[in-house]
Amino acid sequence: MIQETHFNVFILALLVAIPAWAIAVDEPFTVTLMTRAVIFAIAAVGLNIALGLGGLVSLGHAAFFGIGGYAMGILAFHQQTYAPIFEWPFVIEGTKSMPVIWLVAVVASSLAALVIGLLSLRTSGVYFIMITLAFGQMFFFYCIGWSAYGGEDGLSIYVRNGFPGLNTLDPIQFYAICFSILALVLWIVSALAKSSFGLALNAARQVPHRVETAGLNTKRIQLAAFVISGAITGLAGALFADLNRFVSPAMFSWQLSGEIIVFVVIGGVGRLFGPVVGALVFVALEHILGGLSEFWHIYLGLLLLLIVLFSHGGLIGMVCGRKAVHD
Repeated sequence: MIQETHFNVFILALLVAIPAWAIAVDEPFTVTLMTRAVIFAIAAVGLNIALGLGGLVSLGHAAFFGIGGYAMGILAFHQQTYAPIFEWPFVIEGTKSMPVIWLVAVVASSLAALVIGLLSLRTSGVYFIMITLAFGQMFFFYCIGWSAYGGEDGLSIYVRNGFPGLNTLDPIQFYAICFSILALVLWIVSALAKSSFGLALNAARQVPHRVETAGLNTKRIQLAAFVISGAITGLAGALFADLNRFVSPAMFSWQLSGEIIVFVVIGGVGRLFGPVVGALVFVALEHILGGLSEFWHIYLGLLLLLIVLFSHGGLIGMVCGRKAVHD
């Protein structure tokens, strides 16, 4: 078996080498595909905090992804139309600055995760899954009727937002931004999993009654993890909206929530790089098999079925053994 640390380094090297090769042979579309995979990986890494470390199966994480996307869309839309978002009691204008947009996306997603988590964590199991799904669908249908920002047709942004010192319209430079954020998020999650909070969260997942006996509040620990998870997924949503220069209610769909779970399961639940591997595999299958047949999800389903039946550690478990990050 390959050591998981060595495999993780290999994945990082792959994320650097493929875009570099694509630029060398003048294939900017490949860079865009890799950017899409990296953004999906960030969203899945966020979910993996709740799912892998906390054991919280959320089928509504697209709500945070969509909130991050609409935070970007609304701010950029008001900047390009020169119309303030609010004029009373004080003026709030739009912006094209990525750092500001990311901050708004993270704050908005965190607040939404706090509210959803407070209500959802009153339940557990299938009831938790259904409540998170219901919240995602509420956002989805609200945005369909939100005519001020395109409603069902969505909202287009003419020019990608800016980052100081970089040309974000250049595919490789925008990829570098997304890759750097992914690396930072992976470092944060790795540190979080090894911290006392991560150990308490892992214990709350496995033996909650013992954690409470030790004087810790399992619900508060899970809520904190859920909020951090939502914040990271919201940041990914803002990046995804910037990649496409478009936001729509589809960013809130339950299908997208399901896909984010699939990323985690394919790579390995609880594995640090599991979501990254899952996102890469998904985007590769979507591009290669999607060009051959519109029913390419059948092959994805077969892959998922094989992983669930024969490898509970996902693809990383097949290569590196069954030990997970939080074990």
